[in-house]
Amino acid sequence: MAIDLVTRREWGARQPRGSYSRLNSTKGVKVHYTGGQVSPDIVNDHAKCVALVKSIQNHHMDGNGWIDIGYSMLVCPHRKVFEGRGLRNVPAANGAGLNSAHYAVLGLVGSSGFTKPTDDILHGILDAIEYLRDKGGAGREIKGHRDGYPTSCPGEPLYAWVKRGAPRPGGAPNPPEPHPSFPGRTLKQPPIMQGEDVRTWQRRMRDRGWAIDVDGLYGPASSEVCGKFQKDKGLAVTGAVDRATWDAAWQEPIT
Repeated sequence: MAIDLVTRREWGARQPRGSYSRLNSTKGVKVHYTGGQVSPDIVNDHAKCVALVKSIQNHHMDGNGWIDIGYSMLVCPHRKVFEGRGLRNVPAANGAGLNSAHYAVLGLVGSSGFTKPTDDILHGILDAIEYLRDKGGAGREIKGHRDGYPTSCPGEPLYAWVKRGAPRPGGAPNPPEPHPSFPGRTLKQPPIMQGEDVRTWQRRMRDRGWAIDVDGLYGPASSEVCGKFQKDKGLAVTGAVDRATWDAAWQEPIT
């Protein structure tokens, strides 16, 4: 099924207050939910989906002070994909310092009321992701908003689906993604380094059982864990994540 795209003009979007920052490519997409109450009535009334998308834009612009709605795309229970900031534009919803790494796709479910995504929402999110990959340079990653940012978003039902590999409903699970490529820079301190690559490595260490905060800051605590991991794997103990240390973190499956 081709994407059922609802353009900004079709859903009555307000004009942005300024110019977007531009994207050439991203690591992939982060999946979101509204984080508030969503009426179950939207399942049977598409006009209420349109009204909800408009209210999200109003909140982002008038409440948050953003230039526009923060999401790249928004998906409703009727498998319709609303154009938010769209292709090649930096979103605002992933968190400070994280927006240029991933597009932001919202499923219209909330923390109360309508909380469990329907198959058509999941299909629509994947339709949006395929569109962003094909037209917008999105990479292969599909993450939840909480991956790298302290939040409950995208909620337990939607996040559980993301963690399963975001399979098409009724289809076979997606094959696991290859481990992230070495970022091209050694993670070390001092000075304290920060960023999404640091979070990715910290998260992998945490998943392997190491006691480490996933805060995106490569300081003394991360360096200490790195040194212990290097010693455990027979690598040179430097406390810095070079290519060999990065690759070793993904060479063995987590049991």
